[in-house]
Amino acid sequence: MTMMRCLSLLLLLLTSLPLHAERLKDLATIQGVRSNQLLGYGLVVGLDGTGDQTTQTPFTVQSIINMMQSMGITLPIGTNLQLKNVAAVMVTSSLPAFAQPGQQLDITVSSMGNAKSLRGGTLLMTPLKGADGQVYAMAQGNLLVGGVGAAASGSSTQINHLSVGRVSGGATVERALPSTLLHSDTINLELIESSFSTAGLVVEGINRQFGPGTATAQDGRVIRVRAPADSGARVAFLGRLESLNVQPGASSAKVILNARTGSVVMNQNVTLEDCAVSHGNLSVVINTAPVISQPGAFSRGDTVSTSISQIEINKEPGKVMLLEGGASLADVLKALNAIGASPQDLLAILQAMKAAGSLRAELEII
Repeated sequence: MTMMRCLSLLLLLLTSLPLHAERLKDLATIQGVRSNQLLGYGLVVGLDGTGDQTTQTPFTVQSIINMMQSMGITLPIGTNLQLKNVAAVMVTSSLPAFAQPGQQLDITVSSMGNAKSLRGGTLLMTPLKGADGQVYAMAQGNLLVGGVGAAASGSSTQINHLSVGRVSGGATVERALPSTLLHSDTINLELIESSFSTAGLVVEGINRQFGPGTATAQDGRVIRVRAPADSGARVAFLGRLESLNVQPGASSAKVILNARTGSVVMNQNVTLEDCAVSHGNLSVVINTAPVISQPGAFSRGDTVSTSISQIEINKEPGKVMLLEGGASLADVLKALNAIGASPQDLLAILQAMKAAGSLRAELEII
């Protein structure tokens, strides 16, 4: 079974799945409850001759001089430092919501000079600052550099990216971020994806669970919720709120094409209108015609109106697929894979359908 045929079967399975209720914590976030980025500049020492070349990175030399002066050591003017075991680095981390002093954070250390490797180095004490310029954490520790290991056969060593390392628990929080979550009688929920239908369903579910008037939608993303004033009761309320099951509204039709790998991802709302596409020696014709079924005489039945979608491909003469209801993109994929169309053919045909207005979906190429 080819890869494209497996992809087609997977898409057919996904498009047939019904919508299920999701936890509110998976659909929305609480405004003000988020992480904050931290950044710092520091030095890594103890390298085995793989540090910065000081003739090309003067900031490394200047950093060493400033550090030694802060420790009471004054270097003679004109001293030429050859520091092959030192590297200037940028240290990044993320300060989670409600972090308190003493809590440890993981940090990422990245070379900013021309050091060949940070493996085996030790990060010296580095203050980590937020966007407001305040110091929120202090970082220090021994670096763990990945990307070095033996090959599968055991006969050779594969060395990858060595200019970035991590230190687990390498930073300690020194300052807590102020929280405004308990300073108001309301909280704001922010949907991860803007949707007026989902916002309405969330408001309906919250009011049904906690009483009328508890939640009101401000727009397609923000939902205002009345919460208890007491901190303990509010935490318990937010826990129940996050666990509330809500069925989201149907998402907009979307098709994502990966032009490099030929991958196609779509959701279940993608449909097609009648069209005819010619691509090389391959053509696809989609034609939908109404079919009316009338009951027999004196049968007292009702007239039933349906539609039959016909997908015809000309690479195999006479091969036609008849499908009840409107044609979907999954049907087209199945028909194209049946004749062995390549991923490049598939991408070109979908682009042509979108340009002709037949593909009822947003087309995104990555």
